[in-house]
Amino acid sequence: MYALVDCNNFYASCERVFNPNLEQKPIAILSNNDGCVISRSDEAKAIGLPMGAPIFKWESFCKAHNITVFSSNYPLYGDMSSRVMRILEQFTPDVEIYSIDEAFLQFKGFENYNFEDYGGQMRQRILKWTGIPTSVGVAPTKALSKVANKIARKFPEKTKGVYVIDSEVSRIKALKWMKIEDVWGIGRGLEKRLKAKGCHTAYDFTQLPDDWVRKTFSITAWKLKKDLEGISKITLDEPATKRSIAITRSFEYIYSDIDNIKERISTFATRCAEKLREQGSSCHMIVVMLSSDRHKTDAEQHKVSAMVSFPYPTDSSLLISVQAVKAVKSIFKTGIKYKRAGVIVTGLVPTDNFQLDLFHKEDPKHKPLMSAIDTINKKYKTNMIKLGNQDLERTWKMRQERLSPRYTTNINDIIVVR
Repeated sequence: MYALVDCNNFYASCERVFNPNLEQKPIAILSNNDGCVISRSDEAKAIGLPMGAPIFKWESFCKAHNITVFSSNYPLYGDMSSRVMRILEQFTPDVEIYSIDEAFLQFKGFENYNFEDYGGQMRQRILKWTGIPTSVGVAPTKALSKVANKIARKFPEKTKGVYVIDSEVSRIKALKWMKIEDVWGIGRGLEKRLKAKGCHTAYDFTQLPDDWVRKTFSITAWKLKKDLEGISKITLDEPATKRSIAITRSFEYIYSDIDNIKERISTFATRCAEKLREQGSSCHMIVVMLSSDRHKTDAEQHKVSAMVSFPYPTDSSLLISVQAVKAVKSIFKTGIKYKRAGVIVTGLVPTDNFQLDLFHKEDPKHKPLMSAIDTINKKYKTNMIKLGNQDLERTWKMRQERLSPRYTTNINDIIVVR
């Protein structure tokens, strides 16, 4: 059996954990640089605040309906997510973290378990230990567990947050209820093609001939169909080593001076190097990108990139940062107002297994230095140690005018009980 555990309105729920006055009140969370709405509480949805709403257009609407608006507090959300996932690992060793607020669980050897009770135990423990409400869907396959989760979320009073598909009757009933556009893995293109074929529910999809689905669509669509039929074809994903790593961000403000851009590029490059070391890889090349604000149609536009190759693979923050800064200096154009930049590391190879070069090699001091920096930063769960050309106060510079405290990751923001 599989379970999908989904945190209800996760970002809004995280804010409510530390501010109980927000319970049962409408909440909206904004994207990077306070751009648009990316998460809403059920109360905000009921009022009519749409997902993706640009806040500058909906500001008066939010004030009129007393919607509390927050900037994205990613350190808080990431830490709360980590706590939830660690709790789930207590129920089964087979956990696939699907997103910041969702995880698939596989239960091997749990044949005699009552999954309604077990799902209830998961919900209760997560709520008690973190304050985050969840919905749990349990079924014989991953795709069906997604369907079960939607039912648990849609009908909380009847299901008490847990729904189990454990019979052919419950499977067919659930699939007939599920609209084809709401099925996990059905994108807009596939939705249109299936509706043209007369498929309006998940059950309709399962009635199509296997050979026709495989030939007309893809092996992925066929696997999804079989999963919905109760035949497991979509397994838990194993953690994969990335072939390239990219850090791209919009700036907090528009920059037209090279000094601010160099600092941003150095920070992006350093984070790429950290990610390389986390997965045990080194890179042969880096790509640095720089672009102006495409929405400013009256201003001169400039979008450019540069690639740098290393004579030997490296995961050193020092080397990658230095070369990234040199690259951005070479493509920077005076007078342009830049809004976005990025660094990509590619040509990845395992750090402990790559072709050596007879004439070029990395400074042997870099490995122990990077290891020491990573150990300290991991211990204190923050970037305590940075390169000299980085902003020592902030890693990601974003416009966050409505930011809540980082209750669990910053000692200065911990709640004081009097």
